[in-house]
Amino acid sequence: MTKIAFSKNGSSPFQQLLGHNDSILRNWTSLEECFYQSHTFTAELKEEVRRTLAFNNGCQYCMARGKPSEKIADLKISMAVEIADKISKRQPIDKFDKLKKEFKEEEIAELLAFICFTTASQTFGAILDLQPSCSII
Repeated sequence: MTKIAFSKNGSSPFQQLLGHNDSILRNWTSLEECFYQSHTFTAELKEEVRRTLAFNNGCQYCMARGKPSEKIADLKISMAVEIADKISKRQPIDKFDKLKKEFKEEEIAELLAFICFTTASQTFGAILDLQPSCSII
């Protein structure tokens, strides 16, 4: 049971928690769509980052969609996951020079924004005790 009631606005339990303020719901969803429709990174990279963050941020709702992969062969995905892991654990990013060799500055900016946005979403879900068993009303 979530800590606040679901609104009637939104197409998922997460959105129904945000839906108490229609403007926030619309804009949050728009930014989420922007990240997931972007072709800068593969869907696999974004999903591995999302999974890593879910477990570090303690969002049960997000963790239910799968654990992070144990072995990642792709260097860019591996680096993105490592950065996400460090950020979510509040550790310094000590390999920024290596990151800049693999990613363009535009990619670094988008990756960090994606990590921050995903962390905010998952923190919101964790604080409100959003569970995978929650269903929309």
